[in-house]
Amino acid sequence: MSKAGESEQKKKQKAKEYEAYAKEFTPKPAYVANGIKAFLTGGAICCAAFALQNWLTGSMQLEEKDAKTWVTVTLICTAQLLTGFGLFDSIAKFAGAGCIVPITGFANAMVSPAIEYKKEGPVLGVGAKLFSVAGPVLVCGIFVSIIAGIIQLFR
Repeated sequence: MSKAGESEQKKKQKAKEYEAYAKEFTPKPAYVANGIKAFLTGGAICCAAFALQNWLTGSMQLEEKDAKTWVTVTLICTAQLLTGFGLFDSIAKFAGAGCIVPITGFANAMVSPAIEYKKEGPVLGVGAKLFSVAGPVLVCGIFVSIIAGIIQLFR
């Protein structure tokens, strides 16, 4: 065997040894427990939103469309406040996708960069970084809407 072949063999052996060594210290994710926590937290958020909607349509006698708007605004404002007070991260660490997937995750994604860069000023800090994460999502949504509109127009 040539020297280059031996060297390549040693590199592969070392890579396998390192992979086995790293595997010893890598924590095993608790998929079932994480899934249950996400399901329960997301379900609790949705149940609370639905209860608020029922209260707004029942006791407050709002139309369903208006109640849904108020529920959305309430979820966004609550997520923003929790982010501002530093509580959203703790909840997200526990719940995972359960609180990130609904609209609350989008509100958190909008506020977090703004809070992080507030020391740079209201325009270059907050204003510039406000859309750093959510901006691409908005651009993608607007672009897809335009394409869908064009397709619908020529159908």
